Amino acid sequence: MSLSHTDEKLVRMANQIATFFLSQPEEVRVPGVATHINKFWEPRMRRRFFELVDQDAVGFLPLVLASAPEIKRPGEPDDGAVGVGRDAAVGAPGGHGANAGESLSEPSIPER
Repeated sequence: MSLSHTDEKLVRMANQIATFFLSQPEEVRVPGVATHINKFWEPRMRRRFFELVDQDAVGFLPLVLASAPEIKRPGEPDDGAVGVGRDAAVGAPGGHGANAGESLSEPSIPER
């Protein structure tokens, strides 16, 4: 499958996120990638991401693909996705979340 320039850029961005999280403890890698994409990628980016994943697009690192089930698909309920949904909207357990003053510019590394 040949990717457009825009698709190549999206794959590269996802892989850069995964590459960062490969340096983190194993238990935070998948949730870290998913949280970052859920927080910072707009629905159009996530929609195209899933189109590429569903078409078995080449180029995604294994960690990106392992994180896909925890990334919110645009238009679907978000309660099961990491980093979005009720916990992000009203504050996550432990005092973290937007209502607790967490900013979107804070790191996406989940706390242990």
